[in-house]
Amino acid sequence: MDCKISEPIVGPRSEDILPASVSTAVKVVIVGGFGVGKTTLVGSVSEIRPLTTEETMTQAGVGVDDTAGVERKTETTVAMDFGRISLSEELVLYLFGTPGQQRFWFLWNGLFEGALGAVVLIDTRRLEDSFDVMGRLEERGVPFIVAINAFPDAPHYAVPELRKAMDLPESVRIIDCDARDRASSRDALLTLMRYLYSLNTTTTEPQ
Repeated sequence: MDCKISEPIVGPRSEDILPASVSTAVKVVIVGGFGVGKTTLVGSVSEIRPLTTEETMTQAGVGVDDTAGVERKTETTVAMDFGRISLSEELVLYLFGTPGQQRFWFLWNGLFEGALGAVVLIDTRRLEDSFDVMGRLEERGVPFIVAINAFPDAPHYAVPELRKAMDLPESVRIIDCDARDRASSRDALLTLMRYLYSLNTTTTEPQ
Protein backbone atom coordinates (compact mmCIF):
# COMPACT_ATOMS: atom_id res chain seq x y z
CA MET A 1 0.00 0.00 0.00
CA ASP A 2 1.37 3.41 -0.98
CA CYS A 3 1.86 5.98 1.74
CA LYS A 4 1.26 9.53 0.64
CA ILE A 5 2.54 12.45 2.72
CA SER A 6 0.29 15.46 2.25
CA GLU A 7 2.55 17.91 4.09
CA PRO A 8 6.33 18.03 4.45
CA ILE A 9 7.79 17.04 7.80
CA VAL A 10 9.11 20.19 9.42
CA GLY A 11 11.92 20.07 11.96
CA PRO A 12 12.33 22.39 14.94
CA ARG A 13 12.54 26.09 14.22
CA SER A 14 15.96 27.70 14.65
CA GLU A 15 14.76 29.85 17.57
CA ASP A 16 13.55 26.72 19.39
CA ILE A 17 17.01 25.15 19.44
CA LEU A 18 19.02 25.92 22.57
CA PRO A 19 22.49 27.32 21.74
CA ALA A 20 25.44 25.08 22.61
CA SER A 21 26.96 27.90 24.68
CA VAL A 22 24.25 27.63 27.37
CA SER A 23 25.74 26.19 30.55
CA THR A 24 23.07 27.12 33.12
CA ALA A 25 19.31 26.62 32.91
CA VAL A 26 17.05 28.02 35.63
CA LYS A 27 13.38 27.31 36.30
CA VAL A 28 11.31 30.36 37.25
CA VAL A 29 7.60 30.49 38.06
CA ILE A 30 5.31 33.42 37.27
CA VAL A 31 2.52 33.48 39.84
CA GLY A 32 -0.34 35.70 40.88
CA GLY A 33 -4.07 35.92 41.28
CA PHE A 34 -6.68 35.49 38.60
CA GLY A 35 -6.24 37.79 35.59
CA VAL A 36 -3.09 39.62 36.72
CA GLY A 37 -1.22 39.07 33.43
CA LYS A 38 0.85 35.92 33.87
CA THR A 39 0.10 34.56 30.39
CA THR A 40 0.75 38.00 28.92
CA LEU A 41 4.16 38.27 30.59
CA VAL A 42 5.31 34.83 29.47
CA GLY A 43 4.11 35.52 25.94
CA SER A 44 5.72 38.96 25.71
CA VAL A 45 9.16 37.89 26.85
CA SER A 46 9.52 34.34 25.50
CA GLU A 47 12.00 33.88 22.64
CA ILE A 48 10.19 30.73 21.56
CA ARG A 49 6.52 30.35 20.71
CA PRO A 50 4.99 30.07 24.20
CA LEU A 51 2.95 27.08 25.23
CA THR A 52 -0.36 28.17 26.71
CA THR A 53 -3.30 26.21 28.08
CA GLU A 54 -5.94 28.90 27.88
CA GLU A 55 -9.56 27.85 27.58
CA THR A 56 -12.70 29.89 27.06
CA MET A 57 -14.43 30.73 30.30
CA THR A 58 -17.89 29.18 30.56
CA GLN A 59 -20.93 29.26 32.81
CA ALA A 60 -19.34 26.42 34.82
CA GLY A 61 -17.04 28.96 36.44
CA VAL A 62 -19.83 31.28 37.53
CA GLY A 63 -19.94 31.42 41.32
CA VAL A 64 -16.64 29.53 41.49
CA ASP A 65 -14.11 31.92 39.92
CA ASP A 66 -13.93 35.41 41.36
CA THR A 67 -13.99 37.68 38.29
CA ALA A 68 -14.43 40.94 40.19
CA GLY A 69 -12.28 43.54 38.48
CA VAL A 70 -11.65 41.34 35.42
CA GLU A 71 -15.20 41.02 34.09
CA ARG A 72 -14.00 41.36 30.48
CA LYS A 73 -11.69 38.35 30.72
CA THR A 74 -12.91 35.61 28.35
CA GLU A 75 -10.10 33.02 28.60
CA THR A 76 -8.22 31.49 31.49
CA THR A 77 -5.16 29.29 32.04
CA VAL A 78 -6.17 25.81 33.18
CA ALA A 79 -2.75 24.16 33.52
CA MET A 80 0.29 26.34 32.86
CA ASP A 81 2.07 28.68 30.48
CA PHE A 82 5.59 27.88 29.32
CA GLY A 83 8.25 30.00 27.68
CA ARG A 84 12.00 30.49 27.47
CA ILE A 85 14.34 33.46 27.51
CA SER A 86 18.12 33.63 27.26
CA LEU A 87 19.56 36.31 29.53
CA SER A 88 23.07 35.72 28.19
CA GLU A 89 24.94 33.25 26.02
CA GLU A 90 25.38 31.02 29.09
CA LEU A 91 22.16 31.55 31.07
CA VAL A 92 18.63 30.58 30.03
CA LEU A 93 15.42 30.84 32.04
CA TYR A 94 12.53 28.43 31.65
CA LEU A 95 9.32 30.23 32.57
CA PHE A 96 6.28 28.48 34.02
CA GLY A 97 3.13 30.53 34.48
CA THR A 98 0.67 29.17 37.02
CA PRO A 99 -3.15 29.16 36.79
CA GLY A 100 -4.75 31.88 38.87
CA GLN A 101 -8.02 30.35 40.03
CA GLN A 102 -7.87 28.55 43.35
CA ARG A 103 -9.62 25.49 41.90
CA PHE A 104 -6.47 24.86 39.82
CA TRP A 105 -3.97 25.48 42.61
CA PHE A 106 -3.44 21.74 43.10
CA LEU A 107 -1.20 22.01 40.00
CA TRP A 108 1.11 24.47 41.73
CA ASN A 109 3.08 21.87 43.69
CA GLY A 110 4.37 20.29 40.50
CA LEU A 111 5.13 23.65 38.93
CA PHE A 112 7.05 24.81 42.01
CA GLU A 113 9.20 21.68 42.03
CA GLY A 114 12.77 22.68 41.19
CA ALA A 115 11.97 26.38 40.79
CA LEU A 116 14.81 28.68 41.82
CA GLY A 117 12.57 31.70 42.28
CA ALA A 118 9.31 33.40 41.37
CA VAL A 119 7.87 36.65 40.08
CA VAL A 120 4.59 37.51 41.82
CA LEU A 121 2.45 39.67 39.55
CA ILE A 122 0.16 42.07 41.39
CA ASP A 123 -2.93 44.00 40.35
CA THR A 124 -3.39 46.86 42.83
CA ARG A 125 -7.14 46.83 42.20
CA ARG A 126 -7.24 43.37 43.80
CA LEU A 127 -4.28 43.42 46.15
CA GLU A 128 -5.83 40.85 48.50
CA ASP A 129 -5.61 38.19 45.77
CA SER A 130 -1.84 38.12 46.23
CA PHE A 131 -1.81 37.19 49.91
CA ASP A 132 -2.46 33.46 49.55
CA VAL A 133 -0.11 33.31 46.56
CA MET A 134 2.82 34.72 48.52
CA GLY A 135 1.91 32.58 51.50
CA ARG A 136 2.26 29.42 49.41
CA LEU A 137 5.65 30.53 48.12
CA GLU A 138 6.84 31.23 51.65
CA GLU A 139 5.60 27.82 52.81
CA ARG A 140 7.65 26.11 50.08
CA GLY A 141 10.68 28.33 50.64
CA VAL A 142 10.65 29.76 47.09
CA PRO A 143 12.26 33.25 46.99
CA PHE A 144 10.27 35.84 45.09
CA ILE A 145 10.02 39.44 44.00
CA VAL A 146 6.81 41.40 43.53
CA ALA A 147 6.03 43.05 40.18
CA ILE A 148 3.17 45.58 40.08
CA ASN A 149 1.55 45.10 36.69
CA ALA A 150 0.45 48.23 34.87
CA PHE A 151 -3.32 48.42 34.40
CA PRO A 152 -4.76 51.72 33.08
CA ASP A 153 -7.37 52.10 35.81
CA ALA A 154 -5.34 50.63 38.68
CA PRO A 155 -4.53 52.88 41.65
CA HIS A 156 -0.88 53.71 42.22
CA TYR A 157 0.65 53.33 45.68
CA ALA A 158 4.08 54.13 47.00
CA VAL A 159 6.34 51.13 47.63
CA PRO A 160 6.32 51.60 51.45
CA GLU A 161 2.51 51.51 51.42
CA LEU A 162 2.46 48.34 49.33
CA ARG A 163 5.10 46.70 51.49
CA LYS A 164 3.07 47.44 54.62
CA ALA A 165 -0.20 46.28 53.06
CA MET A 166 1.37 42.98 51.93
CA ASP A 167 3.41 42.60 55.13
CA LEU A 168 6.65 42.09 53.19
CA PRO A 169 10.14 42.49 54.68
CA GLU A 170 12.52 45.07 53.25
CA SER A 171 14.53 42.31 51.60
CA VAL A 172 11.72 41.45 49.14
CA ARG A 173 11.97 43.72 46.12
CA ILE A 174 8.90 45.48 44.73
CA ILE A 175 9.06 46.84 41.18
CA ASP A 176 6.76 48.25 38.51
CA CYS A 177 6.16 46.11 35.43
CA ASP A 178 4.17 46.21 32.21
CA ALA A 179 3.55 42.56 31.32
CA ARG A 180 2.68 43.56 27.74
CA ASP A 181 6.12 45.01 27.15
CA ARG A 182 9.03 42.68 26.43
CA ALA A 183 11.70 44.97 27.87
CA SER A 184 9.72 45.59 31.07
CA SER A 185 9.03 41.87 31.54
CA ARG A 186 12.70 41.07 30.93
CA ASP A 187 13.71 43.68 33.51
CA ALA A 188 11.45 41.96 36.05
CA LEU A 189 13.20 38.65 35.42
CA LEU A 190 16.62 40.31 35.68
CA THR A 191 15.56 41.83 39.00
CA LEU A 192 14.62 38.35 40.23
CA MET A 193 17.96 36.92 39.16
CA ARG A 194 19.87 39.73 40.89
CA TYR A 195 17.79 39.12 44.02
CA LEU A 196 18.53 35.39 43.93
CA TYR A 197 22.22 36.15 43.42
CA SER A 198 22.23 38.49 46.43
CA LEU A 199 20.58 35.81 48.57
CA ASN A 200 23.14 33.23 47.48
CA THR A 201 26.02 35.63 48.13
CA THR A 202 24.71 36.42 51.60
CA THR A 203 24.28 32.75 52.57
CA THR A 204 27.73 31.72 51.30
CA GLU A 205 29.71 34.51 52.96
CA PRO A 206 32.04 33.20 55.73
CA GLN A 207 30.78 33.83 59.21
